[in-house]
Amino acid sequence: MLGSAPGLSGRWERLEPRPRARMLRQVLHAGLRTSFHALGRFVASHPVFFASAPVLLSILLGSSFSRYRVEEDVESLLAPKHSLAKIEGNLVDSLFPVNRSKHALYSDLQTPGRYGRVIITTRKGSVMDPVHLDAILKLHRRIYQMQVTVPATGFNSFNYSFSNLCLLDDKNVCIIDDIIRAMEEIQSARNSNRSVPVLRYPITQLADGRQAYIGHQMGGVQGWGPGGAMRAQGMGVRGEGVRSARALQLTYYLQAPGGLMDRVASQWEKAFCAELQHFAELHPKLGFYPSTSSSLRTDFQFSSVLARRPLLASLGVCGVLVVLCCSMRDCVRSKPWLGLLALLSITLSGLTAAGILNLTGATYNSTYLGIPFVMLGHGLFGSFEMLSSWRRTREDQHVKERVASVFEDVMLRFSGSTMIHLMTLGLAASPLTNMEAVRLFCRTAALAVTISYVYMLSFYSSCLVFTGYLETGYRHGCFCRRVPKPDRLDSKPAWYRCLMYTRYQEETQVTNPPQGIGHTHTPNPDLTHTHTHPHPHTTNNPAVRGHAHVANSTHPHPHPHSTASTDPHPQDSHLLLGCVRRCYGDWITNTYVKPFVVLLYLVYISFGLMGFLQVTQGSDPSALVAMDTATVLYTRAQQRYFSSYSPVIGFYIYESAPYWNASVQRDLLEYAKGFQRISWLEAYLNYLSDRNQSTSQPRENFTRTLRHAFLREPQFAHFADDIIFAERGQGEEPDVAASRIFLVAKTTENKREEMSVLLDTLRRLSLTSRVRFLIFNPSFVYLDRYAAAVSSPLRHSLLAVLFLLGLSSLAVVEPLVSVWLGLTLLSVQFGVLGFMTLWGVELDCMSVLCLISALGHSADCSGPLLCGFAAGRGESRTRWVRVALERHGVPSLQTLICYGAALVPVGSIRSNLTRTLFRCLTLTAACSALHTLAFLPTLLTFLPPSKSRGHGPGGEGQRQEVECVEMNDSTRVVDQITTV
Repeated sequence: MLGSAPGLSGRWERLEPRPRARMLRQVLHAGLRTSFHALGRFVASHPVFFASAPVLLSILLGSSFSRYRVEEDVESLLAPKHSLAKIEGNLVDSLFPVNRSKHALYSDLQTPGRYGRVIITTRKGSVMDPVHLDAILKLHRRIYQMQVTVPATGFNSFNYSFSNLCLLDDKNVCIIDDIIRAMEEIQSARNSNRSVPVLRYPITQLADGRQAYIGHQMGGVQGWGPGGAMRAQGMGVRGEGVRSARALQLTYYLQAPGGLMDRVASQWEKAFCAELQHFAELHPKLGFYPSTSSSLRTDFQFSSVLARRPLLASLGVCGVLVVLCCSMRDCVRSKPWLGLLALLSITLSGLTAAGILNLTGATYNSTYLGIPFVMLGHGLFGSFEMLSSWRRTREDQHVKERVASVFEDVMLRFSGSTMIHLMTLGLAASPLTNMEAVRLFCRTAALAVTISYVYMLSFYSSCLVFTGYLETGYRHGCFCRRVPKPDRLDSKPAWYRCLMYTRYQEETQVTNPPQGIGHTHTPNPDLTHTHTHPHPHTTNNPAVRGHAHVANSTHPHPHPHSTASTDPHPQDSHLLLGCVRRCYGDWITNTYVKPFVVLLYLVYISFGLMGFLQVTQGSDPSALVAMDTATVLYTRAQQRYFSSYSPVIGFYIYESAPYWNASVQRDLLEYAKGFQRISWLEAYLNYLSDRNQSTSQPRENFTRTLRHAFLREPQFAHFADDIIFAERGQGEEPDVAASRIFLVAKTTENKREEMSVLLDTLRRLSLTSRVRFLIFNPSFVYLDRYAAAVSSPLRHSLLAVLFLLGLSSLAVVEPLVSVWLGLTLLSVQFGVLGFMTLWGVELDCMSVLCLISALGHSADCSGPLLCGFAAGRGESRTRWVRVALERHGVPSLQTLICYGAALVPVGSIRSNLTRTLFRCLTLTAACSALHTLAFLPTLLTFLPPSKSRGHGPGGEGQRQEVECVEMNDSTRVVDQITTV
């Protein structure tokens, strides 16, 4: 326990028996500090090498951008990597591939490799009006006849039209949507003055007698009710007549086996969009919303294109604020260039990380836009901490000693926060993560943080050495010109004297005369803490300081005089430090302010809980693309006009079943009850009933009638695509090995949530059913286990941090510091998660990435403050809270100011992905600032750890007191130890 003896010129330390765990922590702590002290001296001895090596390495690795590649498989990024839906999708593709369908395709069910899709809307009237219907059919013919030339030039060029690329039916004719056939029948009837056939919704009957589901092809439908009354969309019954429709959706499927045909299909998709744009100019009364197989990929990556200029603006704004935060009134001790060099160090580390990714063949995606901000927050924290520590060192020391003292004081905390970053990101990048986008982001961010840490130790530290030599030579911090002495400045103009203001050492010698043994020493009231040196170099940590009037370390080097000038606090020439020391520290620890801060924290928790209870998952990929793009416009039109019914769900019976059995028939009909359905089984049973045949027949009769009678009827021939027969023995009728039916559910506005519930319900039903079946729709790939896949990396990272803090408390960190830091991280995460929900951000992969990085960011801001407070001994809690705010709160505040300003340009990007990034990172910075600058300083004044020495009279055991007497002469400082 450390304290001061009143009335004596020295300080006293009581040596008491301590627990073994605390002794182990002290030994390891001292060993690590000694190692960092040696590392700092080594870097300061070779500054040219450590400054040039990172620059050369970054240039060499940055030249690898010729290998730059963009990720093209968006589904693999945004969908859970391991899910039952993907297994089911592979099984469905093996049983019923797209090219096996010879009659009809459902655009919501099959999503082949290449396709073109468009939603056509009318601003007034109905798309079934003659003028609009003629225009739509004209567009269909133009698309059908549209040609692309591949290659674009050369003798081997060939023109490809849709007929060369389309999927063919059993008559070698391109498969088109059923709504086109229905519209052609209506147009033909009108042209020949015949009665117009009735178009029903959502299931209509075509001219060939076939029933077709058009719910996904016609939207915004108003139907005729009983007695001719009009019904609104979605209010009718099965087969209701269509009065008007506001939208149509057309899909054109392409065959792209690979190689040349895939390039042709890609060119056809581009020509498809261009044709629609041109056609829209000729028909302003219609709206066109195209979508192709490459739209999602293009629009997802377009966010990074939109972010280029705002990111440069962020760098510029951050550079200006960093220069201001590193500047002081004293032109010699001001370090504006050091702030820019800190940004350069972060930029070089990002360039190096990008070069490594390019050389290893990694691909880029738009989620990587968050990595620069992870590096920026961590790098600025380290640079401001090092600069703050540098300003607390003794100016009469050699630059090497000052840099070594900075390393000894800062690098242990900086390394600890880097370990927290790497632990959170590393575990989220492990195979335990089921979301590929999260895994790739965390892997890349961990690499970038590691390189940024190394460059901070090397490049930035060597820059600190160079600026230290400039300060020692009394050169201007900005212009690097030697500052004249005061006697020469008196003859200069006022602006020149203001520009060249500094304090020379001669001024301090006059103001602070040498202190001898008999001199009464008055310590700094804010830094009244001493100890005996465990090794020759004692740094500026409050737990191991041997100087009371100097805010840093004591070394056996010449120290003629104190560096304090006429200003009792020379560091107050820095604006933020002066504000915190003179105003904010006293205000936040005021007795009358504390209740309001506690009340503010309760409000914070209340609103966080309110948002936490409303968290929703964002499994829609369109929520991660740039705004005003084809994907977003198409999705909005689909939600507006086609939200009455769910996508077509495939009900696949993948094993042979006794379809002739009456109980099996009842079960299958019961499963499909309540859905709009296209079912071969239901149609076949009605077929048998209409012919007065029993539906419960022997297997041979049931199958024979199905194959040779039912499927040969023209109106039922399309059901042949839905049944797979397996041959039996010679002369026997084959079995129905597998089959499918199509289901469509009635939905409301919460379409994706209802689909998720429907998926879970039918899956549970499949586990107990006698018939082995599965259900599938391509959207299930994003819905299946999405919540678990998104939240698990965050949960694992949070547990990893808590485990790391618990483990480190056994050896390195004070246990109460680990407890406080863990509670702070939980509180920040809870607040960010709750407030981002209230701000309209869903829990998707991008928001989870921000939450994972928020763990490290909040540890950067609050960790040093907690360590500085816990290390203090012998004074009141309030005094050590103020000291911790001065030493570590100011660097955190500087980091948060620059970090928050860098986020402002990002908020202007027209992208859903960057909007989520901006909101989550802004909330992270705000919650971290509240905890670091308000909640923790207030709570630490009346909650553990205690600052009471706990020494009462008559204590157990013999106590040994050691007096440390400081002796000053004109050349050195000697610590004389006398045992009393």
